[in-house]
Amino acid sequence: MVRRVWEQVERFLVSKITAPGDGRGETRPVRALLRVLDGLSHVYRGAIRIRLFLYTHGIFRHHTLGCQVISIGNLTVGGTGKTPVVEVFARELQQAGRKVAVLSRGYKKEEPPLARRLIDLLLFREWRRPPRVVSDGRTLLLDSAMSGDEPYMLASNLPDVAVLVDKNRIKSGRYAIKKLGCDTLVLDDGFQYMALKHRMEIVLVDWTNPFGNGHVLPRGILREPVGNIARADFMFITKCEAGRTAALRSHLRALNPRAEIVECKHATRHLENVFTGVRRNLGFLRGLDVTVLSGIAAPESFECAIEERGARIVDRRRFADHHRYTQQELIDIINTSSARNAAAIITTEKDAVRFPKLERRDIPIYFLRVEIEILSGTEDFRTCISRICFR
Repeated sequence: MVRRVWEQVERFLVSKITAPGDGRGETRPVRALLRVLDGLSHVYRGAIRIRLFLYTHGIFRHHTLGCQVISIGNLTVGGTGKTPVVEVFARELQQAGRKVAVLSRGYKKEEPPLARRLIDLLLFREWRRPPRVVSDGRTLLLDSAMSGDEPYMLASNLPDVAVLVDKNRIKSGRYAIKKLGCDTLVLDDGFQYMALKHRMEIVLVDWTNPFGNGHVLPRGILREPVGNIARADFMFITKCEAGRTAALRSHLRALNPRAEIVECKHATRHLENVFTGVRRNLGFLRGLDVTVLSGIAAPESFECAIEERGARIVDRRRFADHHRYTQQELIDIINTSSARNAAAIITTEKDAVRFPKLERRDIPIYFLRVEIEILSGTEDFRTCISRICFR
């Protein structure tokens, strides 16, 4: 019950901070809330500037690990499609001969009890505790609950790449080098992680919603002011529609004249049964009545992809980002789908890794496999890989 209420509050707040405009059309209590959030944003912006100043002038130390460190991140919170880009980079580097480890924070993974964490902090045990190894590059070792859904996805799809989870990426990087023999580290969501020196900064920008309403957290979705994209070496415009990116490219080029720009889209590949692994081609969706189920930051693009393939959506179920499903929730969704004559339930790959085991199979549940497809800047992408592999 508490989790459900908290998720409703989270979804309400997200809807307000992602809305365009200044909130004049909102009710008086909401306008008051937005004014408070706006004040907190000014404080947050100031803290970001101070932190950047301290790192830039060497007051805070950048740690180096003696190997290639590639950061893939963004300026905004959620929804840029970062995981498929991390996957394609890690795969390309591994196939080019690099021994790759992906270092992730493991957002919303299972944590030890608060009391134990506080004791570990006070006794400096956290530095001595090894990171969680989701995959050692040979074997998948943890489930999605212990690793977080995105690291688990990456480990499942990258059998020859190590995936480690820890808030302290310096510690997990050292472990990957010493214990697993890695020579290239890919920081998942690393643009704001300045404690570890990056060889290359790759920043993703969502074409459908580049910078939200222009405000930093908590009034908007920006983690940093837009101008900080000047630190990027490569900028990936994600979720593109070919021929419609000129205005955004021009804006990005004004913010960062030196970085290469690559355009890509999230291309749907196939459907895969969540529980049996059976695959179907996308033509299966044409004319099919379906329920769509998601707990992601930006469900609209996922739902549009289903409709573009000819499916008729008879029910939409949206949960908070990173929602961990219960058996009863899935059973209720199956029952509702059956009552509405849905022939299948379609979800995202990211959601599928958070499903519990389920015996009910009367309505099949498929996830939509999505991969990155580069639309323009292919040569720049190859150059990026070459720079990393052959310094």
